[in-house]
Amino acid sequence: MSNPIPLGLPLVSNPIKQYFNKSKKILLLLGIIGVGFTTTGLKQELVTAQEPKINNQQIAYVNNWQNASFPVENFQGYTSPFGPRGGGFHYGLDLAAPRGSYIRNWWAGKVVEVWEDRRCGTGIVVKSGYWEHVYCHVQGGVETHGGRRYLVDRGGGIMLLQGQVLPAGTRIARVGMTGRTSGPHLHWGLKYGGRWVDPGLILREMYAQQSRSLSGLQGR
Repeated sequence: MSNPIPLGLPLVSNPIKQYFNKSKKILLLLGIIGVGFTTTGLKQELVTAQEPKINNQQIAYVNNWQNASFPVENFQGYTSPFGPRGGGFHYGLDLAAPRGSYIRNWWAGKVVEVWEDRRCGTGIVVKSGYWEHVYCHVQGGVETHGGRRYLVDRGGGIMLLQGQVLPAGTRIARVGMTGRTSGPHLHWGLKYGGRWVDPGLILREMYAQQSRSLSGLQGR
């Protein structure tokens, strides 16, 4: 007999399906206008990046970001960039948003880990080909049911299964204050081939590509 899903919450699914076409296109404008969603099957959308032997800027430029999603709703600003900070190094980008704002999966992939610790708080790692995207300080906690690990946020209706495969744009969590943080924000980290990458470079190239694509559609 299979174990029932705890709490009566459904597994996380893509609550909104909007598709790109010539007359209607969702443009990612760094979280201000909207979010990009999938246009093809999940297997086709998984990243097929170049071998990880290139620098950060090349990594940003060689990938096609048409289907990528800005990672947080109700975005208010960037509060801490990738790079040296306070005698250490900040391996990610901090995106401020009101507590309880939904976090969206950046790129189609598989949830490879959900965990809790004192620094990141409640966290998620999604793997998309050579890419790993890390989400920290999210609301809720990790629970085990039937031998499976879940991130559960009852207030947000979120139950994310470790091992679950998700499309881009899926709501996977909410902005919180778990772990070491002085205010509500998403700490968003990116790894490519096991190496940390500046998320700001990726977001800028995503914006440029999606802006060009929308301009081309409007000109037809």
